[in-house]
Amino acid sequence: MLKKSRNIEFGAQGEARVAQYLKDLGYEFIAKNWRIHAGEIDLIFRHPDGRIIFTEVKSRRTEAFGHPLEAITSIKAHRMRRLALAWLILNDLWSAPFRIDAAAVLGDENFTIDYREGIA
Repeated sequence: MLKKSRNIEFGAQGEARVAQYLKDLGYEFIAKNWRIHAGEIDLIFRHPDGRIIFTEVKSRRTEAFGHPLEAITSIKAHRMRRLALAWLILNDLWSAPFRIDAAAVLGDENFTIDYREGIA
């Protein structure tokens, strides 16, 4: 059980790092860990140009089991798109422009962020 809570904490740190990265780029924070029965969106921001940005964050300490972004399959990308549309509808923004991004946080103390726009 200790390993699971360590992994959850590590994932939360990765999300916080990506959130700060986006804030530093001028994005406006909207929500984190938004969930409905169909799944969860890690981060939701508003781009300076007004687009809503939905970001999936994958964090790994090492690449021993592959690059973190390899965990985002086409099924996961499709689910992200459905969740993004649900969020837009529930927030009465159904016609708002949006984008689905992904971020990989690799490493622990000395970490890197690999941010990819428009994955789905």
